[in-house]
Amino acid sequence: MDYAIETVNLTKNYGSLTAVNDLNIKVQKNSIHGFLGPNGAGKSTTIKMLVGLLKPSKGYANVLGQKVRVDDAFSRLKIGYMPELPKFPKHLKGIELLDIYGRMYGMTNQQRAEQIPKLVELVGLKGRENDYIGKYSKGMQQRVGIAQALLNYPELVILDEPSIGLDPVGMVEVRELVKEISKEGKTVFLSSHLLFEVEQICDHVTIINKGSVLASDTVQVVSNMFTGPALIHLEIVNLNSDIVFAVEKLPFVAKVHREGNSLTVHVTSQNIDVAVNVSKEITGVCGVIVGMCRKESTLEDVFIQLVGGIKTQ
Repeated sequence: MDYAIETVNLTKNYGSLTAVNDLNIKVQKNSIHGFLGPNGAGKSTTIKMLVGLLKPSKGYANVLGQKVRVDDAFSRLKIGYMPELPKFPKHLKGIELLDIYGRMYGMTNQQRAEQIPKLVELVGLKGRENDYIGKYSKGMQQRVGIAQALLNYPELVILDEPSIGLDPVGMVEVRELVKEISKEGKTVFLSSHLLFEVEQICDHVTIINKGSVLASDTVQVVSNMFTGPALIHLEIVNLNSDIVFAVEKLPFVAKVHREGNSLTVHVTSQNIDVAVNVSKEITGVCGVIVGMCRKESTLEDVFIQLVGGIKTQ
C-alpha cells in the first residue's frame, strides 16, 4: 500500500533523554489520522522530524513517497504544516500574512489571487481578512494558521494541536474545518490530546507515550482493544435480591454491582440482544425497569489503560 506517512524505527535522542523511540507508524492516504498522547509523549518532536525540522537520531520517515531530509525543502512543498500555537506578526493583516507565505512557496501572482480568497472563505475569515492579526482571537489565529497550511495545494496536511486554547465553539469550528479539508481528498495528520475530538473526526489513530507506539489502527479497532465487559446501567423499581440473582446467572454476565435501585451489569458479549435478554430476566421475576443505558468502550477508556491512568486535559 502507498502511504502518506511511513516511519521506520524513527528515534530522537536529546543526550540521555529519548523523546521518540523506534517509532513505526503508517498513515493511509486520504484519511484523517489522529496522533494521540499525553503531554510530553513525543508528538511534536515526531511531527518536526516528519516535516524536516529535526534530524532523527536513528531511523527515517517517508512522506508522500520520499525520504524526509532536513536540507531538502523542495520535497516538502506538497506538505501543509501548522505548528502548535502558531505565532504570527501582529502588525500584519490576515491577507498580508497569507500573501507572504504564498510568495515563500513560490506561488505566482495569479495562484495567490485565486487561492487566498478561497481559503479565507474556507476557514471562516471572510470579512476579517483585512484586520490586523493582533486583533484576532485565538480561534481566528488558529484559522489563519490552517489557511497558511493549505496555501500550497498540499497533498498532506499536518496539524499540531489545532484546537489548543480554544473554547468549545472554536473546537467545533476547527473540527468541521478538518472534515472539509479531508473532503477535498487531502490526508490529514492531526496531533491532539483531546480524545473526544479525535474520536469525532478521525478514521485512524495512533497512540504514543514516552515516544513509543502503544496502538495504531482504525478508531473502531483501537477503541475495542480492551473489550473488557461492556456496561449496562439499569434503574429498577424496588430492586431486590431475586432480581440481582436472575441477572447474575445469565451466561454473558461477568459481574453485577448494586447500589440502591441502580444495577450495573458487566457483560462479556457485544451482541445486540444482550440488553433484551437482561430485560426479560428482570421482568420475569416481576422487576420493573424505569431506565436503561448501555456504555461501550471508548477511545478514552483505551487511552487511559494504555498510558497507565494518565488523563489528558
